[in-house]
This record gives sequence, structure tokens and C-alpha cells, in this order.
Amino acid sequence: MPDIPEAFGLRPEQVESLLVTVGRAPSLHNAQPWRLRLDRDVIELHADPERRLPAADPDDRELRIGCGAALFNLRLALHGYGVRPLVTVLPDHDRPELIATVRHGGRTPPTPEQERLLRAVPRRRTNRHPFTDEPVPEPAQAALHRAALEEDGWLHVLDEPGQRTALREIAARAHRAQVDDPAFRAEFARWTGRADDATDGVPAAAGTPAEPHDRWVLRDFTGGNRPRRVPGKDFEPDPFIVVLGAHGTGPAADVQAGQALQRVLLTATAEGLATSFLSHVVEVPRTRDELRHLIGGTRAPQAVLRVGRGWPVPPTGRRDPTDLIARRPVSR
Repeated sequence: MPDIPEAFGLRPEQVESLLVTVGRAPSLHNAQPWRLRLDRDVIELHADPERRLPAADPDDRELRIGCGAALFNLRLALHGYGVRPLVTVLPDHDRPELIATVRHGGRTPPTPEQERLLRAVPRRRTNRHPFTDEPVPEPAQAALHRAALEEDGWLHVLDEPGQRTALREIAARAHRAQVDDPAFRAEFARWTGRADDATDGVPAAAGTPAEPHDRWVLRDFTGGNRPRRVPGKDFEPDPFIVVLGAHGTGPAADVQAGQALQRVLLTATAEGLATSFLSHVVEVPRTRDELRHLIGGTRAPQAVLRVGRGWPVPPTGRRDPTDLIARRPVSR
């Protein structure tokens, strides 16, 4: 396996498996905006500026969140091989694209919870289709809260009908603001409605077109290729909605929020739950601040998730693991 170097004493096939795990992290429009530099004693996780989405994410906030999710997967994969990762987030102010450095912190067996989450990585999906009306059990809700706390994040459940009504109105305003922007529409069209075998972006089959009566799911990821709705499977009128964030501010908090987000998503998967994003709410600065006021938060929300019981959906494409390796020295 000449294209895969050794790292941390792991054989090339183990490093390849690690890269596959990293590559399965979620990201805005499945852009997969990360790359890794692998050495024997250090792994660097970098943001990939060529995969920026400047119209939807002009400040690279969601890019850093996606990289944080990839970082969590990297940590989890190393634990799976008995390696304790020592992580430094944003270690070099002169290299803002360097998201984290990971060093070998010794040998330790994975915990049962780490093994459970690692098994959930290939099963996690962003499910943009309707969910059932079955409520999310309270033990599963508690597990989601614990997952966010474990990564220094917070999770707010919109359990009041008035809050959900207000969020629907906020979401509609965010959607209108984005579709009124020609740059956003062009960027969205480039990354969605792709073929089923695409290695990045959102395939048409992963989306469900919004119908006039849908009050929550407004984006059409099908690229105009509108798959027929399954009879009896309309979007749930009163979904279980959670808001996630980090306790800090700035770029480091974005990375931390990404790690908390991925732990929440994997926990939901392990609990047999489906998840999808209402990203437009937090992509528009004005509506993101409206959401903060709605939930009485002191920190801006970083992600809004719809959680429930869903029907199975296929995975979206992922880049070849060798494509994730930074082949040239990163500029300093």
C-alpha cells in the first residue's frame, strides 16, 4: 500500500482505515473540507481552502465545525487502535488552516463507549427524509445531552410549542434570505443534486423536495430531480428539535462545537435515531441571533438538528482516503 504512510506505529492498512473513519464526518453540503499530514509521531488536521463554501459560510465557521467533527472521528479511530490521542486545537496563529495536531499519548484500550461510537461511524447518515411520529425516548434524550457535555458543548431541546412555532418562522426567514442571494443559489446548485456515485456533495437521492405544506424542511437537495414521495411518509408536523453549541467563542469554539456535534450524532445513531440538519437557521447571521434570543442563550448556536425515528437511507459518497493526505509540506 505505497500511497499510505505509517503513523503512530500503525501499519498502512490501519492508517487507511483511520482515514476512512475521518472521511465519514459530516460537513456542509458534504464538501469534506479537510486533509491530513501524517508523520510517524504527529498527525496534523488541516482545513482544505479549496473546499470552502463562501456564499453559505463566508467566515468558515461551518468549515471549522466540519473539521471538528473529523477531528472527533480521528480521536475515536485512534482510541480504537489503543492509542491515546493528545490533541492541540489551532496550535499556530500563523497557520489558521491548521485545525489541530494530534500526538501519541501512550497505549490504552478503548472504553466500551468509544467502541460503541466507533461502530456507529459507518452507520451514521444525514437523513433528509420524513421521520415517524414516534417520540424520542427520554433515556435517548439524556444520552444526547451527556454526549454534548462530554465535549464541552451544550444542547437545548425545543420542548415548548411556542418555541417550535417561533423557530419555524425563523427558519422560513433564513431560507428566504438565502434563496434571494444569487451567489448562494449558484453555490448550492454546484454541490447538490449530484449523481449517486459522486464522491462529494449531496446526491439527488439523498434529498426530498419540499412540498407547500412542509413547515420545516425547506431546501430541495434534489437539483430539480424530484423523487416521488412515498405515500404516507410526509414530514412530521412537530419534530423533535435540538440546538447545539459550544461554551466559548471564536474559531476554537467552532472546532469544539464540531467535536460535540459529531459525538451527539454518533450517540443518536447508536440509540437507533435518525438526524438531519436545519443549517439555514444558523447560516444567516440575523436568524442565528434570533435563535440565540429565542432559547435565552449567552453563546450563539452552532447547529440545529431534527432527531427522530427514520426509515433507512443510503450513505452519501466519500473521497478516496488517499485524497485526504496532504502530499506537500504545508506552508508556514
